[in-house]
Amino acid sequence: MSNTQATTGTKHHRKFGLRDQLAYGAGDFGCNMSFALKGTLAIFWTQYMGIDSYVMSALLLLVQIWDAINDPVIGGMVDADRRKYKRNKFLAYIWLGSIGLLVAGALCFVPWKSAPGMVKNLLFVAGYILWDAFYTIANVPYGSLLSLITADPSERAKLSTARSIGSMLGSVSCQILLPILIYDASNNLMGDRIFFIALIMGVIGFIAFQFMIRNTEVRVEREIKVGEERQKFNVIKAIGNFLRNRPAVGATLAPVGQFIGMYGAQTSLQIMFQAYFQNAKISGLVGMISYVGLILYTPFIGKIVSRFGKKEAITVGSLVSVLAYVLMLVLPITPDGTGLALFVLCQLISAVGTGIGSCVAWSLMADAMDYEEWKFGVRNEGTTYAMHSFFRKLAQGIGPSLGLVLATALGYNATLGADQPMDVALNMRYLTAAMYLISALIQFVAYAFVYNLDKKTLAAIEHDLGHDKKEEA
Repeated sequence: MSNTQATTGTKHHRKFGLRDQLAYGAGDFGCNMSFALKGTLAIFWTQYMGIDSYVMSALLLLVQIWDAINDPVIGGMVDADRRKYKRNKFLAYIWLGSIGLLVAGALCFVPWKSAPGMVKNLLFVAGYILWDAFYTIANVPYGSLLSLITADPSERAKLSTARSIGSMLGSVSCQILLPILIYDASNNLMGDRIFFIALIMGVIGFIAFQFMIRNTEVRVEREIKVGEERQKFNVIKAIGNFLRNRPAVGATLAPVGQFIGMYGAQTSLQIMFQAYFQNAKISGLVGMISYVGLILYTPFIGKIVSRFGKKEAITVGSLVSVLAYVLMLVLPITPDGTGLALFVLCQLISAVGTGIGSCVAWSLMADAMDYEEWKFGVRNEGTTYAMHSFFRKLAQGIGPSLGLVLATALGYNATLGADQPMDVALNMRYLTAAMYLISALIQFVAYAFVYNLDKKTLAAIEHDLGHDKKEEA
């Protein structure tokens, strides 16, 4: 039996609807007001601040390992917190994290070019660690909260879609505006502007978090049974519990592959637009293509999930993405309008394939938490999501570090900015395609062969846990 029991209690809850989706989506919009700038770190600290590329790759890996370790620790703290809160403990932690994120993002981009080399290294590490602490305090409880807003699989899919839309709006606004604001007419970085842009984004993110907190309705309470003792967080036990949860592993392996490829390609992609296509300002507009699938499937995601199932639909979509990046690797993408058009076409095909995944990916972890209760009789929302976040963030460190090392090994010289030799620019074109392809392959394997909650199994879990009866009551 589970250590916790799901209940709606005697409190009347409003009917699930658009307000819940808007509120939950606003949370990831707030997160992305900080997170969207992360892709600029390597370029800022190498091209503008002058840190050596190999040193920067080591620093990125170092802080990201700390970032990954930080997540399960905070997740365990949240699960072990038995204090009574006015509304919900997850919302309380999100509120605290949102306060720190007001300014923490800007501390990652302190524009002190004349500082000694070691001081620059320390500035980066200290700023990142402080930002990461507040981001984790907000993000880990935010991810855990999805399973408590509703128990219905279709409604969870809608919340997952809302989160993806919130993330998309936050990311797209940054992707469009940042290249226009931070690159000059010669495609070189104007790094001194990023600090002030980050401050403005921190304020916008804080407002979004407050909207989310004030409009979130928790319907699935997890009450501690009488006589249950407060358990201390045990990292070895947490890892063991996570690894036996096969759907949680599958739902984690997919974004691990995504981030290793996506963040691994960030440096080469930016250099590709700076030096190969020689138009850095449009890189954000091209990046918007990745959200086409999300926009395409959002109105129909409930029907798609009900008819085909999450695992079934997301597996087919990931295979389409693999085929798209095979094409990107082999097609003659030349440094002109024709080559750019082919690059865009490949991204568009991939976006259509991954769009379903963008809609339902977050709900897979909520289903995995139900699986843990169904299969093993225990439920640890904070710890399970934190382990998920641990591996995601480890990948977010490995990706850019690996990408920067590979780009440097293939000739990238940060001191040249946009003036890389054409053979180096060509290397970046192939490195970008290769990293994307590796990413797509890992995602396909995760969804097709590791994640095991097909439509039939999910229905059995929902029935056995009594969620269907609760929703009808």
